[in-house]
Amino acid sequence: MKQTNLHQKSHLRELIALTLVPQLGAYRIRLLLQAAEEPQEIFRLDKKTLMNVDGIGPKVSKTIQSFNDWEQVDEVIEKTEKVRATIITYLDDEYPDLLREIYDPPMLLWVKGNVEVLSNPGIAIVGTRRATSYGLEQAESFAFELAKRGLTVTSGLALGVDAAAHKSTLKAGGKTIGVLGSGIDVIYPQKHAGLVAEIVEKGGAVISEFPLGTPPDAGNFPERNRIVSGLTLGTLVVESGLKGGSMITAQSALTQNREVFVIPHSLDNANGIGCNHLIKRAAGKLVQSVDDIFEEFSHFVLPQKDSREKSSKPKQPTWKNLDLDEEASAICKALENGPLHIDDLGEKLEKSPHELLAKLLELEMMDCIRQKAGKNFELA
Repeated sequence: MKQTNLHQKSHLRELIALTLVPQLGAYRIRLLLQAAEEPQEIFRLDKKTLMNVDGIGPKVSKTIQSFNDWEQVDEVIEKTEKVRATIITYLDDEYPDLLREIYDPPMLLWVKGNVEVLSNPGIAIVGTRRATSYGLEQAESFAFELAKRGLTVTSGLALGVDAAAHKSTLKAGGKTIGVLGSGIDVIYPQKHAGLVAEIVEKGGAVISEFPLGTPPDAGNFPERNRIVSGLTLGTLVVESGLKGGSMITAQSALTQNREVFVIPHSLDNANGIGCNHLIKRAAGKLVQSVDDIFEEFSHFVLPQKDSREKSSKPKQPTWKNLDLDEEASAICKALENGPLHIDDLGEKLEKSPHELLAKLLELEMMDCIRQKAGKNFELA
């Protein structure tokens, strides 16, 4: 992959400089960008104009006006190129649109690998580092199938579920993104250096919002998790306790108005309590297959199924192949013309919604019908 000359990138030096100014976070930098036509002008604004920006007081305005450490800015660029990474900024066309939509998008992203993959439709897969065999199996299975169907899989490069998701995506021939809680030159855990190299080699990317040399401090990972969810259409929580990074990522996804999917767990699995808790609170959709996920993504991506599954012969509806009782058959027949709300279905069959619930559940478990949002039912 051709290496970008970072010195030639528009706005890069100014945006790096702004991140070096004490007490200037990404939010205040975005406000400053609105106060000037070009980032270069920010350092030439007078004190009054600077202080009209929300959160900019006399001390910070003076620091901006007196900034002169351009050697440090160039050093950041040179060190980035030396480790064969690039930097994309909030103002660049390559910056992923989904990430730009969140409340607090990072101003700079250090990237190793394929920058374009950051804008691909994708899903985050997260879970505990201390995964059970069940958790690892589910992470591998879902990642493999989602990758086969054309989604990019994003995770945090941690041990356990994260690593299983990354590796299974690569095995499926898909693209995966690893989001670090350290500098792009500080791989954590170190044992995943080989995995990082394989992700990059096979067309994926490894990214970080943290400057070069940043160690993997505990406080970095909650910040990192908002990027994991922010890059994607939704987050799949595979296995999680009540506390930890996976639950933070799920909460970030909800805050970002993204989908949350959850794999259920047996009651005796302490590592799965968090998953069951999300389902109980209706904070995530219980999923049993990738089709449950693609139901929510139908407006964004087209599933890519194996051509061997195609057939010129129309597929007969599942319910007609089964020996259903009279009530079940009547329900399925009523749904042949399209989805119906449970109230409309009851009116059509001259039954109360309460009388239909048990039979509807039975048909769902037989994969004859499925329930959509708002108590609407359709044939599977």
